[in-house]
Amino acid sequence: MNSPRRVLYFSRNLTTHDVRFLTSLAKTDMDVYYLRLEIQNSNLSENSLPEKIHILPSLNDRKFTFKNLIGQVKKLRRIIHQVNPDIIHAGPIQTCGYLTAITGFAPLITMSWGSDILVDSEKNFFWKWITKFTLKRTSIFIGDCDVVKNKAKRLGFPENRIVLFPWGIDLKHYQPGKNLQLRNQLGWNDKFILLSLRSWEKIYGVDLVAQAFVEVSKYDPDLRLILLGNGSQEVEIKTIFEEAGMLDRVYWGGVIGQQELPDYYHASDLYISASYSDGSSVSLMEALASGLPVLVSDIPGNKEWIDQGRNGWLFKTGSVENLTKSMSEIFKNKAHLSQVGIEARKSAEKKANWEVNFQKLLFAYQLALNPEIRKGD
Repeated sequence: MNSPRRVLYFSRNLTTHDVRFLTSLAKTDMDVYYLRLEIQNSNLSENSLPEKIHILPSLNDRKFTFKNLIGQVKKLRRIIHQVNPDIIHAGPIQTCGYLTAITGFAPLITMSWGSDILVDSEKNFFWKWITKFTLKRTSIFIGDCDVVKNKAKRLGFPENRIVLFPWGIDLKHYQPGKNLQLRNQLGWNDKFILLSLRSWEKIYGVDLVAQAFVEVSKYDPDLRLILLGNGSQEVEIKTIFEEAGMLDRVYWGGVIGQQELPDYYHASDLYISASYSDGSSVSLMEALASGLPVLVSDIPGNKEWIDQGRNGWLFKTGSVENLTKSMSEIFKNKAHLSQVGIEARKSAEKKANWEVNFQKLLFAYQLALNPEIRKGD
């Protein structure tokens, strides 16, 4: 099969995920160009990217809006003409994918970032329309789990042009271990520590985690919470702990870099995510790989990773009551967590190996350039 020589990687902003993709792409023999849609609230610098990556000026110097759509499409067309890529890898769907689709460039590989197809495509008629418009002009669609794949199919995208690519993680960076030093620094060596590191936005349900923690802690005073991240719900979340008089039971760690993250997994006893929507959650994979038992919402994306009671637990999405009950039961049976942690690592080794999974992205690139190998078009 023919392989692309020149790739234009187009994403909304610079995230840790983009850095992971571009770092791996830089190790191939492809000429890779990186274009970001906007410069908005990124904690990362483009200096973190490999020298081999050709960094293009951002399409916007602020947050993207649809107000100047025509001007942005014209600018994107000029960039495409300048770079002359063999393929464009673009996502999320309704921003980078949509703009590329308007230009008429082909082959276009549209990569879902999870919530774009699971949530944003249902916002209103306009968002559903641009989702379908983009998919109709997409050569290959990349999804990270079955729930994303099935949603694309329901929107009319052919299954034989979908490549499943669970993003995966570096299993060498995230390994089982214990960090007693951090526990000692916090004065929590004899406590049961929960870890939450999702962004403080409504879709991730961190406010539910806060409410459940307060309820369980009323009866189990040995519980503690490491709360990483930030977001628009900061005042609301801090108020929950303040009104309960439990601010001293929470460690506010802020945004943590990839190098330091394993220390927090190793210092914790249970990972918690109350997200309302996810594909294959990277932080969930990191927790599993770290041998950390998990308690997560029973959304379809999480169900693909968690075997109830074996490598973690699921609770009813959006239910503070069910999360509280699950949290309390796990705490009371904490003596059995070590075996769950062993199974968690096994599941990560089986499904979340970035080095293995990355080959599926390269296959998608080849597939886009070789439509004759696809069957049943």
